[in-house]
Amino acid sequence: MVAAGRRHLPRGWSDLGLQLAIWFGFALLYQIARGYADRTPPQVAFEHGYKVVNLETRVFNRLYELTLQNFVDQRHLLATAVSWTYWNSEFTVVGLAVLFVYLRRHEAFGKFRNSILLANMIGLVVYVTYPTAPPRLLGLGFADSHRDGLVSFVANPYAAMPSLHAADALIVGVVLASVCRHPWAKALWAAWPAWVWFAVMATGNHFWLDCIAGVGVALLAMAVVYRDNVHAAFAARRA
Repeated sequence: MVAAGRRHLPRGWSDLGLQLAIWFGFALLYQIARGYADRTPPQVAFEHGYKVVNLETRVFNRLYELTLQNFVDQRHLLATAVSWTYWNSEFTVVGLAVLFVYLRRHEAFGKFRNSILLANMIGLVVYVTYPTAPPRLLGLGFADSHRDGLVSFVANPYAAMPSLHAADALIVGVVLASVCRHPWAKALWAAWPAWVWFAVMATGNHFWLDCIAGVGVALLAMAVVYRDNVHAAFAARRA
């Protein structure tokens, strides 16, 4: 085991244990925040959700998310694909992406990890202070097909604004597109954020305003974490 760790782990078993402790510590913090949010009366989250609806309908006079869901529901393969994307993009894909960067592109790991954690911390603060119900719970005609007991047990049902699916997808897409070497992999990860945004809207889990807020959270987190890189790039451009 020790020899395998030296061969395959960038910094050995102790560093891997530290990274796991960081991620599981954040998961515990998320559950604490969820428990706090659960004490908020549900009608508050619904009121915030209807405010998003009112703003979107004032701007465009319709809910494009409902049109997307109706379009997807008429195509079984597409409906399966967006459902799979929603359930797996936030945990499975993010987890595998973090593991890949840790093992194979370790020089990019620290800032990648910090960007994900900072974006999710910002999201948690908003979820506690401004809980928002997703479209599928607002009685607007969206289909609510979520019946996964385990996910329902650990997830926050009133965490629509901002969309951390959208935020994490953008961070993963940008980082993986930059560290992957094959052109097809770069193209795949460059397209990943847009696909996730489409999927979360088509499944009735987020409005487009939620996605825009999630993108803003991701950009803010990456601006903070990668500020040295940004400053260096601007300095090189000026030179």
